[in-house]
Amino acid sequence: MKATVDWTGNASFKATSGSGHSVQLDGPPDHGGENLGPRPMELLLMGVGGCSSFDVMSILKKSRQDVTACHCELDAERADEVPAVFTRIHLHFVVSGNNLKEKQVERAVSLSADKYCSASIMLGKAGVEITHSFEIQAAS
Repeated sequence: MKATVDWTGNASFKATSGSGHSVQLDGPPDHGGENLGPRPMELLLMGVGGCSSFDVMSILKKSRQDVTACHCELDAERADEVPAVFTRIHLHFVVSGNNLKEKQVERAVSLSADKYCSASIMLGKAGVEITHSFEIQAAS
């Protein structure tokens, strides 16, 4: 896997993935940024949510659950000192669908947390406390 990051002025950078997709990164205005894109640590947090959400949906599809929506809310805390690493991340899944089985949703979230989500497992091994929860809603 490869990626590039190119400075585009002030505290702004263009990050490009090996598959050719780009994201504009920027710093906060008090650090020379113009708020043109997410901060790098925000992008890392979004990556954790995306990685785990991908797993959860894949597992639920394989277990033939009729999912109509999957929403992952992430809440993170960072250290006060530099480096301001993540110290805690909580992922809360809101899964909507028709006749969803609670045990299947719980299994999907657990498998992502314990076995499949490379991003959260990697951060957990680095000392970040990572927790998960879920709720099920009927399809609207």
